[in-house]
Amino acid sequence: MKYLLATILISSGLTSGLAPVSAFSAEMNPFESYSKAYKLCMDKAVSTQDIVECTDIEYRVQDKRLNVAYKNLVGKQTPARVKQLTEVQKLWIKYRDANCAFYYDPDGGSMARILANDCMLTMSKDRAAEFENMLKN
Repeated sequence: MKYLLATILISSGLTSGLAPVSAFSAEMNPFESYSKAYKLCMDKAVSTQDIVECTDIEYRVQDKRLNVAYKNLVGKQTPARVKQLTEVQKLWIKYRDANCAFYYDPDGGSMARILANDCMLTMSKDRAAEFENMLKN
């Protein structure tokens, strides 16, 4: 979420009067491990709707990445471990959905929608990376 705020501030030019853009160091790269298309989309975003659309598109990219990693991981497990992984993944999806729904505060204005969408995107991206790391080990 902290990266999303930096992204919104940088791409919308809302950093005037706040910390200089250079304060957002390289280690806070808001686009690390996202597609290049996402960065380009966010660079062009000028409204809440633009940001939501960019996030929705990237969510689909990361969800596909997650599903590929999951299927590859399932293919390397014993039947007992497949059952365990399937149960864990169902619980993770339930948690992700509930957690991100909480971000969609009805009193949070348009930022609540951005935060909820970013939650789905970030959690899915991180889960895909987790599975990809498991496959490497």
